[in-house]
Amino acid sequence: MDPIELLVLLLIAGICGAVGQAISGYTLGGLLVSVGLGFIGALIGLWMARGLKLYEPLMLKVGSSEFPVVWSIVGSTVFVILIALIRRPAVTAN
Repeated sequence: MDPIELLVLLLIAGICGAVGQAISGYTLGGLLVSVGLGFIGALIGLWMARGLKLYEPLMLKVGSSEFPVVWSIVGSTVFVILIALIRRPAVTAN
């Protein structure tokens, strides 16, 4: 994989992670966090898709690598929602 292909994959992962954060309504950070969320979302999304026996409707091929766009967005949304549930402070009654 050459550096241009890596940059394109990072850009796609960053966009998918940012969309996942926007859908969930909870922001964890900036560009690097979005890239990480995109890749983690791809792992979680593909795991969910294979468990449910679903196919990938939009697989982008960059060089010799393929990136699952839809499942990356779904997985990053699920991951951000789980983090938001863990990180939000409990509401106390006065």
